[in-house]
Amino acid sequence: MVNIALPKGRLGEKVYSMFERAGYACPEIRESNRKLTFQNPDAGVCYFWVKPSDVAIYVERGAADIGVAGKDILLEYAPDIYELLDLNVGKCRMCVAGPADFRDDPARTLRVATKFPRIARRHYSQRSRQIDIIKLNGSIELAPILGLSDVIVDIVETGKTLLENGLAPLETIVPISARLIANKANYKFKYDEICAICENMTQLLEQE
Repeated sequence: MVNIALPKGRLGEKVYSMFERAGYACPEIRESNRKLTFQNPDAGVCYFWVKPSDVAIYVERGAADIGVAGKDILLEYAPDIYELLDLNVGKCRMCVAGPADFRDDPARTLRVATKFPRIARRHYSQRSRQIDIIKLNGSIELAPILGLSDVIVDIVETGKTLLENGLAPLETIVPISARLIANKANYKFKYDEICAICENMTQLLEQE
């Protein structure tokens, strides 16, 4: 069977529905239970739910053959995996955000608060801009409001949270969406099965 790591939450539920419509249903996954893995031998799949940021680890280490991870996770942690398909769901963007009237002063170091230091560092290094990374794990919007940082680098979906806190997207770094990824070794061992899943998912995307 093909072992599939799904991200917990709304995105995972959307993605599982896609697998379901593509012919890889597993009815027990929708039942109320405490199971951690869900198998459908007839469809040749075994699903399990993991924290979204852990999907790439399970796939990279081979515990999962394939999985679904946001492009933000792939850019930030750069796991050694194959990126097979853009599933066109979970769409948002990685942005620089801050006070709407913010003007960068190149004469001083820019303070950047973020959960994504690698993405932020790469973005500003391409501009030869000197920055001070402030790594935070939550409530990133507070940093510029309280003067901890000048700007933030974070995921923006609708921009409503920024607006309600007197902030605005200043620049888009990269569009984000969910990607189907595969373990490199397992991709070779289960090539036919994984390719079949990719083809069926691609057909589903083309129909929608």
